[in-house]
Amino acid sequence: MDYCVLVTEPTPFGFHDLKLAIDVVRAIKIPFGVIINRYGLGDLKVEEYCKTEGIPILLKIPNDRKIAELYSRGIPFVREMPEWNEKFLCMFEAIKSQLAGVEEAKI
Repeated sequence: MDYCVLVTEPTPFGFHDLKLAIDVVRAIKIPFGVIINRYGLGDLKVEEYCKTEGIPILLKIPNDRKIAELYSRGIPFVREMPEWNEKFLCMFEAIKSQLAGVEEAKI
């Protein structure tokens, strides 16, 4: 695997599980970043932890009723909310840049 995207929610359980997952990807030396799903729910501990640890936050998906309704119907929200297409493309570019930096560091 070249890269790992960790998805979490800003809740105590999400934060706990995120730290466990980060320990794993760090142990096996895989570059990674975090998506915070349901952003605005819970607290800011996930965001603060990532900032302190230098972990890239790739995307913040808000706690949005429309997104939840689409998800519950099995519809990717980017299909119905095209404004998110650009955000996901920017996330992909951020991952590519991060990987390019990792490759340069290996040389």
